[in-house]
Amino acid sequence: MQSDIVRNRLLAILAGLAVIAAVKIGYPVLMPIVVSFCIIASAWPIKRWTSGIGSPALSYTLTIVILVAGVTLFFGVISYALTRVAQNFVEKQDDFQALFDQYGEWAQANGLPTLSGDIGGFDRVASLVRSILGDAYTVLSYMGVVAVIVVLGFPEVPKLARKFRREFETEERYTISQTVGEMADAIRSYLAMTMVTSFITGLVSFAWAFALGLDMALIWGILNFLLNFVPVIGNVIGILPPTLYAFIQFGGWVMPLVVFAGFVVLQLTISNFIYPMLQARGVSLPPVTIILSLLFWGWIWGVAGGLLAVPLTAMLVIVCSKFEATRKFAVFVGGDENFRKTGSDETKAQGAEGR
Repeated sequence: MQSDIVRNRLLAILAGLAVIAAVKIGYPVLMPIVVSFCIIASAWPIKRWTSGIGSPALSYTLTIVILVAGVTLFFGVISYALTRVAQNFVEKQDDFQALFDQYGEWAQANGLPTLSGDIGGFDRVASLVRSILGDAYTVLSYMGVVAVIVVLGFPEVPKLARKFRREFETEERYTISQTVGEMADAIRSYLAMTMVTSFITGLVSFAWAFALGLDMALIWGILNFLLNFVPVIGNVIGILPPTLYAFIQFGGWVMPLVVFAGFVVLQLTISNFIYPMLQARGVSLPPVTIILSLLFWGWIWGVAGGLLAVPLTAMLVIVCSKFEATRKFAVFVGGDENFRKTGSDETKAQGAEGR
């Protein structure tokens, strides 16, 4: 008996590792599918709104037009911002190198660690920046595939629902439909919450940079808008580029410190006041879970994984909460005691009522 338990646990671990490897290797196929699912789930309220305008064909056409216009604008702005940042980095590479060397001399004189020597110095940092920008452009290159999947997938949702109702028993149908519905709701609430906080972050970042006379104020606003989609770490990263640029543009320490202080106050205000108010109505995951999910999905799918870390983890927690064997994992990772009350027992009871 004991040997069977050990064997089953080892098999479960091996199966989990195999799934992780498959997800990592299958990035070119799985990532566009997941993004498409998130977009369809998020945009389905638009379909409900347009359904009262005319025929189903007209409803789908209007939904697709609105969706494509919004997504094109969103990713077009991101592409423009990334292009400007990359061009500016190349144009001012010598200035960044000089700033890097100045910091090295100052740090060495004051006994502080320097970013040189074994670490690889400025070339290593520059290579890292290019790698991140390259990964971001790779994600953008998949948007054509995502658009095709979304356009073709939208009309298939009602057909899939009819097949689903026809092929599955009442209890199974309830469990699956409830799970999919909760995942869609989690995605919508998370994206709505993040869009609001990102818009506020981008707008105030632009206003602060513009008020101080910092060049590329619009780009810093867009960059902070985008980075706000990466939980916790994105807010920290968004402070660094405008601060470093302030050293090059203004020189000295006063203006860079003013730029830095303003962005820090902005991020702290949004993180400690606005975000918690919105989070109470949306996806709620413990901070430790968010950090670990960001590291895990970032390792799996790079930039795309960082952007999708929270919704992917929320969907995983929802699925695990529906099964007795994995419900403890959902409670531990999700930090939601309500998961203890959901699952097979409740599903069976409600499924029986549905009969």
